[in-house]
Amino acid sequence: MSDKDRISTGLEGLDDILNGGLIPRKAYLVQGGPGSGKSTLGFHFLRQAIDNGENALCVTMVESKESILQNADQFELDLSKVAALDLSPKDDVTGNSGQYNVFSSAEVEQGPIMESVVEAIKEHSPSRVLFDSFTMLRLLNQDPYQMRKLTLSLVNYITKHNATLMMTSESLTRTSDDDAAYWVDGIIELENSGDWRTLQVPKFRGSDSLSGKHSFKITGNGITVFPRLQPNNYSRKFTKGQMSSGIEGVDSLLHGGIEKGTTSLIIGPTGAGKTNLGLQFAKEAASRNERSTVYTFEESKELIIRRSENINTPIKKMIDGGYLNIVPVEPLSYSPDEFAKIVRRDVEENDTGIVMIDAIGGYRMAVRGEDVLERLHSLTVYLQNMGVTTLLLNESKNVTGEFTTTNMNASYLADNILFLRYLEVSGQIQKAIGVLKKRLSGFEKSIREFKITSEGVQVGNKLENMRGILSGVPEIER
Repeated sequence: MSDKDRISTGLEGLDDILNGGLIPRKAYLVQGGPGSGKSTLGFHFLRQAIDNGENALCVTMVESKESILQNADQFELDLSKVAALDLSPKDDVTGNSGQYNVFSSAEVEQGPIMESVVEAIKEHSPSRVLFDSFTMLRLLNQDPYQMRKLTLSLVNYITKHNATLMMTSESLTRTSDDDAAYWVDGIIELENSGDWRTLQVPKFRGSDSLSGKHSFKITGNGITVFPRLQPNNYSRKFTKGQMSSGIEGVDSLLHGGIEKGTTSLIIGPTGAGKTNLGLQFAKEAASRNERSTVYTFEESKELIIRRSENINTPIKKMIDGGYLNIVPVEPLSYSPDEFAKIVRRDVEENDTGIVMIDAIGGYRMAVRGEDVLERLHSLTVYLQNMGVTTLLLNESKNVTGEFTTTNMNASYLADNILFLRYLEVSGQIQKAIGVLKKRLSGFEKSIREFKITSEGVQVGNKLENMRGILSGVPEIER
């Protein structure tokens, strides 16, 4: 089925997960616990019909029509043009012997339910129907046979009258909606129990969908869905070649530079100059009228600008010219899916050629989760497929002493690994730079002196008369 045969859920990200949207004239169940966003998703579903100039119907057994309009209005979703069939409990229960104003027991109530829905469908001819909620139907009738009979009658009548049905369900137990899984065409599960709100689509009859859990947010504008990044779904043509750092000593170590579209890991202890080294590649790219973006998880934009200007890196000029963008990322503020979408938008809309993540430790904290390495892998593969050169900065654990690359086994992501080290030489602290790995070509095996001065980043001579440099306590050979 082509995208033209789909209807939008009202949420762009969810449509992407569903490969274009819902299949029309089918029934869908939205499951989730209290506060997971089921009704809000339904509001977007209804609002999309109004935006399309179509009729929509909301059948509510939980909230009054007035309450639904007020709740939707909080998300700036105007549902005033949506027809409503209000079957919710009324305030005056004593006047009806403690019963609902429309129904009493299951034997009596299922008839009025069906009659009310039929009348509303005939009157409004909706293209979409939201039934909130299936849970109330289940509680109303404990007899499985009667429950199935009533539900199938509702589903068949609504869908055969050219409407797409969405029903919400507050799952009471793991198996509460097992029976429903057989008669609906799709299930969307919402969850709000971890660090992020997530959704997944365990069933979508007649179509494929993006697997796995996808994060979403609920803000003042409603729901925003961030599909899980599928890196191999994206690619673009780019001209291959080496990228110079603009520093003769670094390029000598790399036998000319790093290849475009590769991932480089720059590791070193705090204050060794990782960010300054990475910015040299952005500086050189700017001289070729190419754009770079730095995502900083640990330092402010202002601090990076001030420090760069102090070492003769014209970062303000690069920013003003549109060749550099520095994006501070607040700790604990983004899911991996949302951060990947931010990077994607920048790459695809601004033709960004270099992406620097400063640093992996900050990324792990900001997008916390059990599969951080998997998400970082997906992001770097996506960037590689798009021809973007990626710089990953990582702070090594020890200032001196035992040498390690990363503490999360991320070194396999890198095509190139450059390291910075502090050295204690004759009672003074010095710095050194070297290359551990270069996948696409050879590289210089020597270790060179590394300095950051007011004139910029400088790489000196080979440290040929020392051994034990990687231990941080070298010995001078006599």
